[in-house]
Amino acid sequence: MGDFQSAVGAWMVEVFGEQIAMDPLERIMRFLEEALELAQAEGMTATEVGRVVDYVYGRPVGETFQEVGGVLVTLAAFCFRREVDLKAAALTEFDRIDSPEMRKRIFDKQAFKRAQGLTSDGGFRAEGGAA
Repeated sequence: MGDFQSAVGAWMVEVFGEQIAMDPLERIMRFLEEALELAQAEGMTATEVGRVVDYVYGRPVGETFQEVGGVLVTLAAFCFRREVDLKAAALTEFDRIDSPEMRKRIFDKQAFKRAQGLTSDGGFRAEGGAA
């Protein structure tokens, strides 16, 4: 897993630059975006997602290391149930986004998100959302 993580890290720096690639708020925002897209693909509604958000934010704050472990275990369990090869899905997606055309599209999409206030350097505030 370390090689994959390092390859993704290098890819981020090449596509977005060091500042965006290494910004913890930006990384968690993009993770949340992908998690929500998976929930949407599986048929969850925005209302259902909101109920989960209320539940999570009504509980004590966890520790990052443990929560990362929980994310991976839960994703593996989801993939097991849905018969999705987790490693194959990750490698396939990385190959897809690593083409020059996709790198440009992703970079341009980041600029759009910045204009919408949905990036850490585009006016997003941790408390209260977009500026």
